[in-house]
Amino acid sequence: MNNVWWIIRREFGSYLRSPIGYIIIFAVLVVDGLLFNAFAMGTGAQKSSQVLENFFFFTSGTTLFAAIFIGMRLIAEERQTGTLALLATSPVREWQLILGKFLAALVFLCVMTALTIYMPLLVMINGKVSMAHILAGYLGIFLLGAAAVALVLLCSAIAPNQLVAAVLGAAVVTTFLLMWLLSRIASPPLEDLLAYLSIHDKHFRPFMRGIISVKDVVFYVSLIWVSLLVATRFLESRRWR
Repeated sequence: MNNVWWIIRREFGSYLRSPIGYIIIFAVLVVDGLLFNAFAMGTGAQKSSQVLENFFFFTSGTTLFAAIFIGMRLIAEERQTGTLALLATSPVREWQLILGKFLAALVFLCVMTALTIYMPLLVMINGKVSMAHILAGYLGIFLLGAAAVALVLLCSAIAPNQLVAAVLGAAVVTTFLLMWLLSRIASPPLEDLLAYLSIHDKHFRPFMRGIISVKDVVFYVSLIWVSLLVATRFLESRRWR
Protein backbone atom coordinates (compact mmCIF):
# COMPACT_ATOMS: atom_id res chain seq x y z
CA MET A 1 0.00 0.00 0.00
CA ASN A 2 3.03 2.29 0.19
CA ASN A 3 2.95 2.63 -3.59
CA VAL A 4 -0.74 3.59 -3.50
CA TRP A 5 -0.08 6.21 -0.83
CA TRP A 6 2.84 7.61 -2.84
CA ILE A 7 0.66 7.91 -5.95
CA ILE A 8 -2.13 9.62 -3.96
CA ARG A 9 0.29 12.21 -2.57
CA ARG A 10 1.90 12.75 -5.96
CA GLU A 11 -1.39 13.09 -7.84
CA PHE A 12 -3.18 15.22 -5.25
CA GLY A 13 -0.17 17.52 -5.08
CA SER A 14 -0.29 17.96 -8.85
CA TYR A 15 -3.84 19.34 -8.56
CA LEU A 16 -2.66 21.91 -6.03
CA ARG A 17 0.45 22.86 -8.00
CA SER A 18 -1.34 23.47 -11.29
CA PRO A 19 -3.84 26.26 -12.09
CA ILE A 20 -6.40 23.76 -13.41
CA GLY A 21 -7.22 22.52 -9.91
CA TYR A 22 -8.01 26.00 -8.61
CA ILE A 23 -9.90 26.88 -11.80
CA ILE A 24 -12.14 23.82 -11.36
CA ILE A 25 -12.85 24.67 -7.71
CA PHE A 26 -13.50 28.33 -8.50
CA ALA A 27 -15.81 27.54 -11.42
CA VAL A 28 -17.81 24.98 -9.43
CA LEU A 29 -18.25 27.28 -6.42
CA VAL A 30 -19.29 30.24 -8.58
CA VAL A 31 -21.81 28.23 -10.62
CA ASP A 32 -23.17 26.49 -7.50
CA GLY A 33 -23.56 29.84 -5.76
CA LEU A 34 -25.36 31.41 -8.72
CA LEU A 35 -27.70 28.44 -9.16
CA PHE A 36 -28.38 28.30 -5.43
CA ASN A 37 -29.36 31.96 -5.27
CA ALA A 38 -31.29 31.99 -8.54
CA PHE A 39 -33.21 28.74 -8.37
CA ALA A 40 -33.02 27.36 -4.84
CA MET A 41 -33.38 30.51 -2.72
CA GLY A 42 -34.75 32.99 -5.23
CA THR A 43 -37.99 31.32 -6.36
CA GLY A 44 -40.31 32.60 -3.65
CA ALA A 45 -41.62 30.86 -0.56
CA GLN A 46 -40.63 27.19 -0.40
CA LYS A 47 -40.22 24.51 2.19
CA SER A 48 -36.67 24.28 3.50
CA SER A 49 -36.49 20.63 2.47
CA GLN A 50 -37.39 21.61 -1.10
CA VAL A 51 -34.69 24.30 -1.16
CA LEU A 52 -32.16 21.73 0.04
CA GLU A 53 -33.36 19.23 -2.54
CA ASN A 54 -32.90 21.82 -5.30
CA PHE A 55 -29.41 22.59 -4.01
CA PHE A 56 -28.34 18.95 -4.27
CA PHE A 57 -29.89 18.69 -7.73
CA PHE A 58 -27.86 21.60 -9.10
CA THR A 59 -24.71 20.57 -7.23
CA SER A 60 -24.93 17.11 -8.75
CA GLY A 61 -24.71 18.70 -12.20
CA THR A 62 -21.62 20.75 -11.41
CA THR A 63 -20.05 17.70 -9.74
CA LEU A 64 -20.50 15.62 -12.88
CA PHE A 65 -19.05 18.46 -14.95
CA ALA A 66 -16.05 18.79 -12.63
CA ALA A 67 -15.47 15.02 -12.58
CA ILE A 68 -14.78 15.07 -16.31
CA PHE A 69 -11.99 17.63 -15.95
CA ILE A 70 -10.62 16.00 -12.81
CA GLY A 71 -10.46 12.54 -14.32
CA MET A 72 -9.42 13.26 -17.90
CA ARG A 73 -5.75 13.79 -17.07
CA LEU A 74 -5.21 10.88 -14.69
CA ILE A 75 -3.73 8.38 -17.18
CA ALA A 76 -3.78 10.30 -20.46
CA GLU A 77 -1.36 12.91 -19.10
CA GLU A 78 1.11 10.17 -18.17
CA ARG A 79 0.88 8.82 -21.71
CA GLN A 80 1.35 12.28 -23.23
CA THR A 81 4.41 13.08 -21.15
CA GLY A 82 5.94 9.61 -21.60
CA THR A 83 5.95 8.83 -17.88
CA LEU A 84 3.47 5.98 -18.30
CA ALA A 85 6.23 3.86 -19.85
CA LEU A 86 8.43 4.58 -16.84
CA LEU A 87 5.63 3.60 -14.46
CA ALA A 88 5.12 0.40 -16.45
CA THR A 89 8.71 -0.63 -15.77
CA SER A 90 8.63 0.40 -12.10
CA PRO A 91 7.60 -1.76 -9.12
CA VAL A 92 4.21 -0.03 -9.16
CA ARG A 93 1.49 -2.46 -10.22
CA GLU A 94 -1.33 -1.43 -12.55
CA TRP A 95 -4.01 -1.78 -9.87
CA GLN A 96 -1.95 0.39 -7.51
CA LEU A 97 -1.61 3.07 -10.18
CA ILE A 98 -5.35 3.06 -10.94
CA LEU A 99 -6.41 2.95 -7.29
CA GLY A 100 -3.96 5.67 -6.24
CA LYS A 101 -5.01 8.04 -9.00
CA PHE A 102 -8.69 7.38 -8.38
CA LEU A 103 -8.37 8.04 -4.64
CA ALA A 104 -6.36 11.22 -5.25
CA ALA A 105 -9.05 12.52 -7.62
CA LEU A 106 -11.70 11.53 -5.09
CA VAL A 107 -9.96 13.43 -2.29
CA PHE A 108 -9.77 16.51 -4.51
CA LEU A 109 -13.47 16.14 -5.36
CA CYS A 110 -14.31 15.84 -1.65
CA VAL A 111 -12.37 19.01 -0.84
CA MET A 112 -14.19 20.86 -3.60
CA THR A 113 -17.60 19.56 -2.46
CA ALA A 114 -16.89 20.36 1.20
CA LEU A 115 -16.46 24.04 0.28
CA THR A 116 -20.16 24.19 -0.67
CA ILE A 117 -21.32 23.35 2.86
CA TYR A 118 -22.13 26.97 3.63
CA MET A 119 -25.16 26.80 1.33
CA PRO A 120 -27.01 24.03 3.24
CA LEU A 121 -26.05 25.81 6.46
CA LEU A 122 -27.78 28.96 5.16
CA VAL A 123 -30.92 26.87 4.66
CA MET A 124 -30.65 25.65 8.26
CA ILE A 125 -30.35 29.22 9.54
CA ASN A 126 -33.38 30.45 7.63
CA GLY A 127 -35.50 27.32 7.97
CA LYS A 128 -35.75 23.84 9.41
CA VAL A 129 -33.96 20.91 7.82
CA SER A 130 -32.54 17.81 9.42
CA MET A 131 -28.82 17.11 9.53
CA ALA A 132 -29.65 13.62 8.25
CA HIS A 133 -31.04 15.17 5.03
CA ILE A 134 -27.80 17.12 4.53
CA LEU A 135 -25.62 14.08 5.20
CA ALA A 136 -27.68 11.90 2.85
CA GLY A 137 -27.45 14.52 0.11
CA TYR A 138 -23.70 14.83 0.43
CA LEU A 139 -23.33 11.05 0.47
CA GLY A 140 -25.21 11.00 -2.83
CA ILE A 141 -22.95 13.72 -4.25
CA PHE A 142 -19.89 11.74 -3.12
CA LEU A 143 -21.08 8.49 -4.72
CA LEU A 144 -22.23 10.19 -7.92
CA GLY A 145 -18.94 12.07 -8.25
CA ALA A 146 -16.89 8.95 -7.49
CA ALA A 147 -18.76 6.98 -10.16
CA ALA A 148 -18.23 9.75 -12.73
CA VAL A 149 -14.51 10.00 -11.89
CA ALA A 150 -14.14 6.22 -12.26
CA LEU A 151 -15.83 6.29 -15.67
CA VAL A 152 -13.65 9.18 -16.87
CA LEU A 153 -10.53 7.49 -15.48
CA LEU A 154 -11.39 4.46 -17.62
CA CYS A 155 -11.67 6.74 -20.66
CA SER A 156 -8.37 8.36 -19.70
CA ALA A 157 -6.72 4.93 -19.64
CA ILE A 158 -7.96 4.25 -23.16
CA ALA A 159 -7.49 7.69 -24.75
CA PRO A 160 -4.16 8.74 -26.34
CA ASN A 161 -4.31 12.27 -24.89
CA GLN A 162 -6.24 14.46 -22.47
CA LEU A 163 -8.47 16.07 -25.09
CA VAL A 164 -9.72 12.73 -26.36
CA ALA A 165 -10.11 11.57 -22.75
CA ALA A 166 -12.27 14.62 -21.95
CA VAL A 167 -14.48 14.14 -25.02
CA LEU A 168 -14.80 10.40 -24.48
CA GLY A 169 -15.41 10.85 -20.75
CA ALA A 170 -18.09 13.48 -21.37
CA ALA A 171 -19.79 11.17 -23.87
CA VAL A 172 -19.76 8.19 -21.49
CA VAL A 173 -20.98 10.20 -18.47
CA THR A 174 -23.71 11.82 -20.59
CA THR A 175 -24.79 8.41 -21.88
CA PHE A 176 -25.16 7.04 -18.35
CA LEU A 177 -26.89 10.26 -17.35
CA LEU A 178 -29.49 10.04 -20.13
CA MET A 179 -30.24 6.33 -19.79
CA TRP A 180 -33.57 7.24 -18.18
CA LEU A 181 -34.69 8.91 -21.42
CA LEU A 182 -33.87 5.80 -23.43
CA SER A 183 -35.72 3.67 -20.90
CA ARG A 184 -38.93 5.58 -21.63
CA ILE A 185 -38.92 4.53 -25.29
CA ALA A 186 -37.54 1.01 -24.81
CA SER A 187 -39.55 -2.15 -24.29
CA PRO A 188 -39.27 -4.49 -21.30
CA PRO A 189 -36.94 -5.95 -20.11
CA LEU A 190 -34.55 -3.46 -21.76
CA GLU A 191 -36.58 -0.64 -20.25
CA ASP A 192 -35.79 -1.76 -16.70
CA LEU A 193 -32.11 -2.32 -17.49
CA LEU A 194 -31.64 1.15 -19.00
CA ALA A 195 -33.48 2.78 -16.10
CA TYR A 196 -31.27 0.91 -13.63
CA LEU A 197 -28.08 2.05 -15.40
CA SER A 198 -29.04 5.73 -15.17
CA ILE A 199 -26.56 7.21 -12.69
CA HIS A 200 -28.75 10.15 -11.74
CA ASP A 201 -32.49 9.81 -12.24
CA LYS A 202 -33.08 6.46 -10.53
CA HIS A 203 -30.24 6.31 -8.01
CA PHE A 204 -29.42 9.89 -7.02
CA ARG A 205 -32.88 11.37 -6.49
CA PRO A 206 -33.51 9.46 -3.23
CA PHE A 207 -30.35 11.03 -1.77
CA MET A 208 -31.65 14.46 -2.77
CA ARG A 209 -34.72 13.83 -0.64
CA GLY A 210 -32.65 12.64 2.33
CA ILE A 211 -33.21 8.92 1.72
CA ILE A 212 -30.32 6.47 1.79
CA SER A 213 -31.07 3.22 0.00
CA VAL A 214 -28.68 0.28 0.17
CA LYS A 215 -29.44 -0.75 -3.42
CA ASP A 216 -28.44 2.70 -4.68
CA VAL A 217 -25.19 2.59 -2.71
CA VAL A 218 -24.50 -0.89 -4.12
CA PHE A 219 -25.12 0.39 -7.67
CA TYR A 220 -22.59 3.21 -7.36
CA VAL A 221 -19.97 1.02 -5.66
CA SER A 222 -20.44 -1.67 -8.32
CA LEU A 223 -20.09 0.85 -11.16
CA ILE A 224 -16.91 2.23 -9.58
CA TRP A 225 -15.45 -1.25 -9.09
CA VAL A 226 -16.19 -2.35 -12.68
CA SER A 227 -14.75 0.86 -14.15
CA LEU A 228 -11.53 0.59 -12.14
CA LEU A 229 -11.23 -3.12 -12.92
CA VAL A 230 -11.58 -2.56 -16.67
CA ALA A 231 -9.06 0.31 -16.55
CA THR A 232 -6.60 -1.94 -14.70
CA ARG A 233 -7.05 -4.77 -17.18
CA PHE A 234 -6.50 -2.37 -20.07
CA LEU A 235 -3.19 -1.14 -18.62
CA GLU A 236 -2.12 -4.72 -17.95
CA SER A 237 -2.83 -5.67 -21.55
CA ARG A 238 -0.72 -2.74 -22.77
CA ARG A 239 2.19 -3.89 -20.60
CA TRP A 240 2.01 -7.40 -22.05
CA ARG A 241 1.87 -6.00 -25.60
